[in-house]
Amino acid sequence: MRRVAFLHPFTENDPEVLARVVAFRQGLEALGWIENRNIQIEHRYSGGDLERIQAYAKELAQSGPDVLVGSGTPITAALKRVTGTIPIVFNVVNDPVGQGFVASLARPGGNISGFTFIDFPLIGKWLELLKEIAPSVRRMTFVFNPDTTPFYPAFLRELGAVPASLAVELSASPVHDEAEIETTITAFAREPTSGLIVAPDAFINTRRRLVMALAERHRLPAIYGFRQFATEGALISYGPDSVDIVRRSASYVDRILKGEKLADLPVQAPTKYGLVINLKTAKALGLTVPPALLARADEVIE
Repeated sequence: MRRVAFLHPFTENDPEVLARVVAFRQGLEALGWIENRNIQIEHRYSGGDLERIQAYAKELAQSGPDVLVGSGTPITAALKRVTGTIPIVFNVVNDPVGQGFVASLARPGGNISGFTFIDFPLIGKWLELLKEIAPSVRRMTFVFNPDTTPFYPAFLRELGAVPASLAVELSASPVHDEAEIETTITAFAREPTSGLIVAPDAFINTRRRLVMALAERHRLPAIYGFRQFATEGALISYGPDSVDIVRRSASYVDRILKGEKLADLPVQAPTKYGLVINLKTAKALGLTVPPALLARADEVIE
């Protein structure tokens, strides 16, 4: 019986994490690992809380599993701090080289490797898509928590590199708690023709209902990186398929359990992306989605 410990950035009943748990189990089953037959999988749910992440990381490492699995950048950083020997497979992580998790994407060189989330060119695409669906927008702000989004300088750099022809004024809106989310978005919405680009991180995701409610209340077009935002009522989302990334990470667990070293397993990029548009929300905001954009969408919610 082999043991795998998986640390998640969401609460236990979040639909996103439930889908990821199923996908991870299915990924292992396809490779011959059947839960409670030849493998045990222990899950911990942090809810995006940094103190809880660190406590769970220490607890799981001390339990001595064969492999540690972590979703997201803060969790991977916490796991790296508590062990330099247990193999760590990450998924849905941004900028693993810049965060110091691996020496390079091709040759990680240590006990950590896995599967990334955002490719930096995609970041500018968020701005372009939001401008396409809401052409009147002239001001956009990037909403993020710097504590759980340590890679935000790269995001801001990419957003600042978008063509000047889009005629958009960009700003950064760091937030650290729910009160700051409310005051920041409310203040930004006071000027017309404003829109939001919302960071794809656990802090924002676990507070997505607040962010989406504020966008709706202030009639702010907003774009998100996770599909579940749009399926739950947000205007538009575009990004990699996070559930597919978690499913693929099971392949590295399999290879480790069969004797391979993570130092030799390259970091892999996403292979599936999804553009989701919520027409009901677009109508509520008074937006007419261009037919060309609708034709490119992977999913349209009526």
